[in-house]
Amino acid sequence: MELCVSLILFLVSLPAFLAKEVGHASVVVDGTVAIAHIDNNFVCATLDWWNHEKCDYNHCPWGSASVLNLNLSHPLLAKSIQAFNQLRIRIGGSLQDQVLYGVGDLKYPCHPFRKQKGGLFGFSTGCLPMSRWDELNHFFSKTRPLVTFSLNALSGRHHKGAGVWVGDWDSRNAYDFINYTVLKGYQINSWELGNELCGKGVGASVGAEQYGKDLIKLKHIVNQLYNDSHIKPALVGPGGFFDQKWFTTLLQVSGSGVVDVVTQHIYNLGPGVDPNLMQKILNPSYLDQISGTFDSLAATVRHHGPWASIWVGESGGAYNSGGFNVSNTFVNSFWYLDQLGMSAMYNSAVYCRQSLVGGHYGLLNRTSFVPNPDYYSALLWHRLMGESVLKVDRNGAPHLRVYAHCSKGSAGITVLINLSNQTDFIVNVKNVLELDRADRSRSTGKGSKFSHGLKRTVSWVGLKASDGTLHRKEYHLTPKDGNLRSKIMVLNGVPLEITKDGNIPELEPVIVPVNDPISITSFSIKFVVLPHFEAPACG
Repeated sequence: MELCVSLILFLVSLPAFLAKEVGHASVVVDGTVAIAHIDNNFVCATLDWWNHEKCDYNHCPWGSASVLNLNLSHPLLAKSIQAFNQLRIRIGGSLQDQVLYGVGDLKYPCHPFRKQKGGLFGFSTGCLPMSRWDELNHFFSKTRPLVTFSLNALSGRHHKGAGVWVGDWDSRNAYDFINYTVLKGYQINSWELGNELCGKGVGASVGAEQYGKDLIKLKHIVNQLYNDSHIKPALVGPGGFFDQKWFTTLLQVSGSGVVDVVTQHIYNLGPGVDPNLMQKILNPSYLDQISGTFDSLAATVRHHGPWASIWVGESGGAYNSGGFNVSNTFVNSFWYLDQLGMSAMYNSAVYCRQSLVGGHYGLLNRTSFVPNPDYYSALLWHRLMGESVLKVDRNGAPHLRVYAHCSKGSAGITVLINLSNQTDFIVNVKNVLELDRADRSRSTGKGSKFSHGLKRTVSWVGLKASDGTLHRKEYHLTPKDGNLRSKIMVLNGVPLEITKDGNIPELEPVIVPVNDPISITSFSIKFVVLPHFEAPACG
């Protein structure tokens, strides 16, 4: 079966003042069987509750980016979401477990969050008025995202001490809110319970057994209120940092079919104030450390909750609003895209980026809504990377990052490569099927004729070469002026900037003869789409 190939290369290299070399790397892609699968709407972004009073390290980067006051009328915000043709959005964050919903028999005034000494995360409780919920859903009806809403899981509990909260979840306010949502006909893709309350928790924690019982209660509510709906929202949880014992108990207590999606949060770059943040992003050994967490969660779900899928429900790289002049610049795409590729290998079906707007890690500027570099990385991934993940082997080059997927929108595969070295690379991508055939041909004494065909396929990853007739597409991403901290991403030499009529720019590839060598320069990212790759897993 001959299929189209999308090859994505990511290169991180050492500073340009070092002497450059040209190296050769070999990559073998196995398209026979998919090793994992992701959701068609794998790319996700969050909307958070933090307001202008949220400050970290003498910076207050949230402004009016809160769910409660985000400017929904700005045309660029809508266009940025619409460009994905159904971007997945998660509404949640640290303050969500202090959110009241202004509906039903609410016994408290419906006020926004404000700073409060002694409050969880230093804030008071806050309230979502139904008028604002209506505005949000009117906006969603125009932009068509797949919405996950994460509910307050501390309602009704009391603080025992040392961050531990005990008691049953009081679901009455959540019930009224979900009921209002259903009666209004608002489309919610999934409901989540709680934010970072698992294990030791962040600010607060709830025991796994209690949490499991509460998820059963929420499942009953969803089933009851959506009884007449032909599609029921998924139930998502626990939305926090992975703790193997805690997650195992949760799945055992809640039982089969209750939790549809197991969510974990990832902030593997540490605090945003870390002066070595860029060095971490450019260090492949550091980036690899989180793979053990992905692997352990996948094994836990496989053994104790095989009915559930896995999401990264929130990830901003660096916590406490991200890194100033790092998380919103070109260099962060090396971390971000590596995370997308790595998480997909471990069956993470969805990856939610913190945040769409707000903090230093927002995909969009919080006032102008102009996209930051990671926005374009996310958009290209969404448009090119398909659902089936393939095995990739590489030789040498310790900084080479390789991820392979079947292409989205056409048959074939997509490969992602991330290099961190002082070397510009020429990359040979080989098909494991061709190598197997070569071995068989040599064993039967027919090697000479086949070796010529193999030589051609190695150079361009295809079959039945037809010189002069086949081409590949390349999307080469670089920082403006070579500055890794640039907030402007350059595609094939053209800066990606909002058009004169206020639209997201077109992401146009360059067309390259398919037999030309695949090369990638230092400090750059490249998406390469090649024709005719034999990959039965992509059929």
